[in-house]
Amino acid sequence: MDMLQKLKSGKNVYGTCFTSTAPGWPIVLKNAGLDFAFIDTEHTALNRADMAKICQNVQAYGITPIVRIPSPDPYLACQCIDGGAKGVIAPYLESVEQIRELVGATKFRPLKGEVLQKVLNGEQVLSVEMKAYLDNYNKGNICIANIESVPAINKLNALLSVPGLDAVFIGPHDLSISLGIPEQYDHPEFEKAVKHIIHTTRNKGLSIAIHFSLEPQRQAKWVKEGVNIVVHSTDIALFSQKLNADINAIKKAIGDTTNDDTAIQEDVPVV
Repeated sequence: MDMLQKLKSGKNVYGTCFTSTAPGWPIVLKNAGLDFAFIDTEHTALNRADMAKICQNVQAYGITPIVRIPSPDPYLACQCIDGGAKGVIAPYLESVEQIRELVGATKFRPLKGEVLQKVLNGEQVLSVEMKAYLDNYNKGNICIANIESVPAINKLNALLSVPGLDAVFIGPHDLSISLGIPEQYDHPEFEKAVKHIIHTTRNKGLSIAIHFSLEPQRQAKWVKEGVNIVVHSTDIALFSQKLNADINAIKKAIGDTTNDDTAIQEDVPVV
């Protein structure tokens, strides 16, 4: 059962933000029982070749590659799918047209241009043969919208009503900035906004994720609220946390510490 089938059957899916191109890492994700790898090309230096390599490496281990593009551009979305992505996330979506274009790139590829626009706008109906072809061509592709601003919340019902959208991804960092309460993830206004997005999304029959690089308990809290796509932390944050803890434990055990020794804490944004 692929990731989209799992979501449609009511199951939770689990993943992490993953940016390493080293071929040995995907087995780590598989051994952790993950369903997907969230590959972020918006906030990292990954290029198109890097992205394709990660997609193909993780897919070889049965893990679904989900790529976030750097801007809401349907051509970039198509490039990601060409490179091996099975899901695409477009950031900071605030208009119905942006989501409609993302649906076109993920669910109607390789149809393009004026004909695609007419189909998406309901001005032209596909033949039975063409619809069957496109459905098969894009089978399993997942269309995900980043909702991370006050303007998007204000238009949420319309945004989530676009046919073909599968899921919402809440960007907590950008959302907190848009709310005017930067990185205050326990603030009542932040929690109110997140709950509203979760409940509206689930009532539309769509799946939803929120990404945190913080404690696992925070993930569990939002799953209980309705989140069914758990995207926890990043490869860099997890490595940093474990390495810091282990090195500090070794130094403490052998007395190799001074007053000048301080643990370096990672500062990985929750995006």
